[in-house]
Amino acid sequence: MYEKKLTTLAFASALSLLHNASAFAEGELNIYVWADSIAPELIEKFTNETGVDVNVDSFSSNEDALTKLQAGSSGYDLLTPSQHFVKIMIDSELLQDFGANELEAFQQVDEKWRNQWWDAESKYSIPMAFGTAGFTVNRDEYKGDVDSWEVFFEPSSDLQGMIANLAQPDEVIGGAQLYLGVDFCSEDPTEMKKVLDLLQEQKQHVVAYNSDNIENRIGGGEVAAHFWWDGNTLRTRNDGANVEYAMPKEGLVGWLDSFVMPKDASNVDNAKAFINFMSNKENATIQYNYYAHSSPVEIDLTQAKYTPENSPELFPTVPVEFSKACSPAAQELVTRVWTELLQ
Repeated sequence: MYEKKLTTLAFASALSLLHNASAFAEGELNIYVWADSIAPELIEKFTNETGVDVNVDSFSSNEDALTKLQAGSSGYDLLTPSQHFVKIMIDSELLQDFGANELEAFQQVDEKWRNQWWDAESKYSIPMAFGTAGFTVNRDEYKGDVDSWEVFFEPSSDLQGMIANLAQPDEVIGGAQLYLGVDFCSEDPTEMKKVLDLLQEQKQHVVAYNSDNIENRIGGGEVAAHFWWDGNTLRTRNDGANVEYAMPKEGLVGWLDSFVMPKDASNVDNAKAFINFMSNKENATIQYNYYAHSSPVEIDLTQAKYTPENSPELFPTVPVEFSKACSPAAQELVTRVWTELLQ
């Protein structure tokens, strides 16, 4: 009787798995993610396991991702914006509540990243990766200290004319605010004028405001300092470039990217399956080892490639302040600063 019961349960479980798989074991999945952010082997593995064809497009700024959704009919099923843009997208009713906190993936998320201010009930997002934004130097071109934002924003003669910034204001202005002691999302025009003055003075030494091809620009020595991200610096260093990620005493700008689903996503079941797949411990470890950014979901530490000893970029020794979703008044000041800077 006991053996028969086990057989019946096993058969029922098999039917359940078959039914669940049939919900997504066909069709496609269209994702819009940060450039080079998903391990290619995981895309191939997911397709082999589910039969779902995954189409990947990439963006290089949160602003690009937001603009794509605001335009409507994006055709995407998943995006990976940073925390403050998740909040903006939720408030703008651009995302759907897909019951994120009910997915298997949610159980893999570290408690400290659950129910955060950008998604208070964890209905719209599942964390994918987190890290910091700061500046990177090419040590073949620059030999000095990197312990303050002063190095980047008020460069000495050996860095003048050898600096590059990102194309968008988001984290660059955050870095300037950290250096000046100006609050993120400040609504004080006087305080933001200090940020503008700093960036305008720096501008004469900046050769590019560009978020593309950074690894070649800084790794190849075209510039000696570049505003950049922790894991990207790590990957470039591991590829043989003599680069170093700065740890400015004033702090670094923090970010956390999450999987979110546009309001008009058409492959919802496939998207949920992909989120669960990516959050699986084995797959999350593969993703961590590929992407070289910190994981907000559980990984196998025995298989983890990056440690504090070999990857100091991922383990900051200075304060980290996460970017925030600003009020319209504060965001208008950010836009005004950036517009005046680039005109």
